[in-house]
Amino acid sequence: MASIQRLAPAKLNLTLDVLGLRPDGYHDLAMVMQSVALGDQVTITTGGPEGIRVASNLPFLPTGPTNLAAAAAIRLCEYAGVDWNGTDIRLEKVVPVCAGLGGGSSDAAAVLLALNELLALHVPQERLLALAAQVGSDVPYCVMGGTALARGRGEVLTPLTPLPRCEAV
Repeated sequence: MASIQRLAPAKLNLTLDVLGLRPDGYHDLAMVMQSVALGDQVTITTGGPEGIRVASNLPFLPTGPTNLAAAAAIRLCEYAGVDWNGTDIRLEKVVPVCAGLGGGSSDAAAVLLALNELLALHVPQERLLALAAQVGSDVPYCVMGGTALARGRGEVLTPLTPLPRCEAV
């Protein structure tokens, strides 16, 4: 069995402009996003029994393929042509759920980055960002992190100069 841990940092939307409705039913957005120190701990272990399992310290979270972390693992493994069976994902949630801080998206991004490393897949960041966009609108930003302008549904990213250290409430 092999295992890896990653911090899944929360994000703040420093600005959020809704620019209009898209033909696909989503809205075109322009947002400045910032990663923060608060984050969930994601642990991935491979080599277990068949299936993909998600466990969390929050019993109400979905544990099947509808969980964004599981969906990210499945997308990456399908793309890379590797078997995701025997993958356990443990989420130690610290980021408040449904608070707009990107907790689930950040967990999914951490899974993409950690599995890419753990399985030595060598999937380039550009492709990870495309896979992330298939999982959720905030997931690409969470893969990139830092300070960025996000446009479109959130998948068109432009890195910005990092903010100086500051406090947010």
